[in-house]
Parts: sequence; structure tokens; C-alpha cells
Amino acid sequence: MRVGLLGLGRIGAFHAETLAAHPLVDDLIVWDPVRSSPHGRQGDPFEADALVIATPTSTHADLLIKACRRGIPVFCEKPVAPTVEETIKVLKASEGNRVQIGFQRRFDPGYGAAAKALRAGELGELHRVHLLSADPAPPPAGYIPMSGGIYRDCHIHDFDILRWVTGREVATVYATGANRGADFFREAGDVDTSAALLTLDDGTLVTLQGSRYNGAGYDVRMELAGTRRTQVVGLDPRTPLTSAEGLQPPGEPWPDFVSRFRAAYVAEIDGFLRSDTSPCTIEDALAALYVAEAAERSRREGRPVAVEEVSR
Repeated sequence: MRVGLLGLGRIGAFHAETLAAHPLVDDLIVWDPVRSSPHGRQGDPFEADALVIATPTSTHADLLIKACRRGIPVFCEKPVAPTVEETIKVLKASEGNRVQIGFQRRFDPGYGAAAKALRAGELGELHRVHLLSADPAPPPAGYIPMSGGIYRDCHIHDFDILRWVTGREVATVYATGANRGADFFREAGDVDTSAALLTLDDGTLVTLQGSRYNGAGYDVRMELAGTRRTQVVGLDPRTPLTSAEGLQPPGEPWPDFVSRFRAAYVAEIDGFLRSDTSPCTIEDALAALYVAEAAERSRREGRPVAVEEVSR
């Protein structure tokens, strides 16, 4: 098939390599206003049979609507759009068209195993969940004002995988944050360190932490504590942890998200090309965005926020 790729930044370049090597792709059409790629040919991606969008966030909504109007199946990196209102607009425009949003953690074997174990009753009754997303170094200063903040930009992955693994919805969020690093976070109205308490619709408690300054390395984990067993996702030989009791992971710490989730990124593109249905819809992305909106409102106003308060 012919596949079009829009955007050749860090993740776009990775997708280009993946698509060029895929057995179902015999023609890769790439487009980026400032970058080129050895994988594929320059051209109009909208002439393809399927489309992958890896451009800046501000362009996603218009490109998705354009693809849907032409009836082209489309994969788009998160988010669908910067705001709830724009996301709903894209959702309405996409009716009848296949759209897959790039929440790659759903394709990571660890998260898949945890979801399977929980559904099979191996953990017993779920009582507690803990989520952690920590970057080894902050993004460029110019990115932060456009990012939407740590809850919309970073923790939206946690909110999506929480819904997917547990099968539950988030009812309320009580979030906070701190600035312990560069001034550009504070100047953009954002924080570089985050924490939140979420309550699921069945009463399960979820704690969440995040950092833009995790100098030990890239660290993303999920802990599920049930009445029978506790299971952790992301505890492997490259987890950047040092034990006071002397247990030390033998491998080099993960340096970044692309390295940690390389196999998941490949698997999600493979799933997009081979399936007629979407495993991660715009509705899923909107649900995660509602949680992020509630978290950001909670952080700013210093109070618990019900998700239904931002989703009316």
C-alpha cells in the first residue's frame, strides 16, 4: 500500500524508518517543510492509501479533518488537538472514518500483561494503583509554552493507560505541582514536578508522580496492588533505580522515551496498517484529555475536581 507521512521530527523520523521496513508498505510518501528522510519519497501524503501524522500539535486537528473528509485511514500522534473544544470538533468530523491515536503504551508488552492479569483475577480485587512518568532532562524552553503543561503533555499517557489497564474511568482528581528547576516552566504557567491523587469510579485510589528532572534516567512505571498480588510494569534491568539494600539493575538506564518504547512504537504502526478497527480512538483520547483538564484545573485552583466538571 501507499502510506503518507507528515512530519519528520524525532518521532516522525522513527515512524519513517518503521514504515519503510514494513512488508505492507511499497510506497512511502513523506512531507516536512524543513527536513528530509532517506526513507520514502517527497510528495503529497494525501495521495496515499493511509496517513501517519507526526507534525506539531497545533497542526493535528486540521490535518485529521482533511484526512477524514477524504476518507483516508489515519494514525495521529497524541494529542488530537490542544483543547477539548477542538478535539470534539475533530471527533464529529471523523465519523465513519478510521482514526488511531498514538498512545504507544497500549502496545507495550508489560502493560498488556498487567491488563491481562488484572482481568483474569490474578491480582485479586484492585485496591491501589501508582503511576510514574519521569524524564531525565526537560524539553527545550521554547516547547513548554506550547505543550499544554505537564498534565496534558506528559501525564496524558498515564491517564490513557490507567483507563486501558483497569477498564475504569477516573471520577475525581486532586493535583499539585512544584517548580524546582528552570524558570521557563514557571514563566509558562507550568510546573516541572507533579503529583496527584485520582479516584476511579469504583473507589480505587490512584497516586501519580512526574518529573522533568529525573537525572538517573527515563523512568516510567505502573504499580497495581490487589488483594492477592502486586504487579509492576516498567521494572526491568534498565530501570533507573538504586536500592539502599544493594540491589542494582545491571543495565544502563533508559535514556529517553523512544528507547524505552521502541518495540511499542513499531507495534502500534503495525497494528494500524493491518487492522480495520482502531485500538485507540478519538473518544479514548478525549477521555484522557478530560482527566488532564481536571488535573490542570485542580493544580491551578488547589482543590479536587470531578472529571464530569470539565466534560459537560
